[in-house]
Amino acid sequence: MEKRKIGKSDLYCSSIGFGTWEMSSTMYGDIDIKEITRAVHTAIDYGINLFDTAEVYGPFHSEKILNKALGEKRKDVIIVDKVGFAYDDEKREISGEFGGVLGRCSEYSHIIKRTEGCLSRLNTDFIDLMLIHWPDFNTSLDEPMKALEKLKQDGKIRYGGVSNFNIEMMDYCLKYTDIVANQVGYHMFDQRMDKSIIPYCQEKNIGFMGYGTLGYGLLTNSFNVETVFPDNDWRKWKGGDCFWLPLFKKEYFERELIVGDRLNELAREFNKTLPQLAMAWALRKKSVSVALVGMRDENELKQNIEATQWQLSEEIILKIEQIFKEENCPTFLDYPMALND
Repeated sequence: MEKRKIGKSDLYCSSIGFGTWEMSSTMYGDIDIKEITRAVHTAIDYGINLFDTAEVYGPFHSEKILNKALGEKRKDVIIVDKVGFAYDDEKREISGEFGGVLGRCSEYSHIIKRTEGCLSRLNTDFIDLMLIHWPDFNTSLDEPMKALEKLKQDGKIRYGGVSNFNIEMMDYCLKYTDIVANQVGYHMFDQRMDKSIIPYCQEKNIGFMGYGTLGYGLLTNSFNVETVFPDNDWRKWKGGDCFWLPLFKKEYFERELIVGDRLNELAREFNKTLPQLAMAWALRKKSVSVALVGMRDENELKQNIEATQWQLSEEIILKIEQIFKEENCPTFLDYPMALND
């Protein structure tokens, strides 16, 4: 398994990381906990050493599952976690159930408190890389950055970083602490990061972590024009919008399906699958530290690992670009970066 360095840190991670958003069971339909646990164990056996989670996944559910699945192997992996949301804790205390997400909160004391909760749920003394999940427009950015610096000094985290922050925000954050990574959505149907964020991160030696590598399912051959998402799937209840892009709105969705079919044919020419092509594309630039992929069972996992061995030629990359042009399917290169989920 290829290892890549994350920015200024001394963390060397597998080129694909195990994304746990799908573990939440609340945003991607039903899941099989036993299958996930087996996938985590197999991932480690095959050399995947980066596991990405967040307290809001579930919420809290993904962290707990990851803790159980890792067990004693915690010492062998890199855990990336994210904080920056407020929760309705009062309802949880009364009913015994989680009350819901109230919104973003990156106040200094809040980041410190929420990190303690992450450490407890993950049953670990420290988190390798803690990210501020989304920018909080009601709090000055110096507060979460000072909190990350304090957490580093106290040994609660090894490194700090951000997620979904634009260039201006990163510039400001660097005045208060070293941010070693920025985690942002990046896949064939959303190439916004190629224009500015990835070059900036490369210039500043900030690791770029791409999530949504398989286009939230668009690059998996899982959908057709008759696809109906369940009510508890975020691709339905967000009305087709996806991080400021209309990826799941009917007009765009149908074009994306056609592109997906053609990309699948291209992958088959090399005895590969569409997801493997998508991952190889996301990793074609060495400035990408890691591509995050959800892996809910062993079959998905093994396909993902095989993709890391495929180095796309310039000819294949040009063919991909041509397919998008011929089908008039946008890559949204010039669209503004999403600052809201």
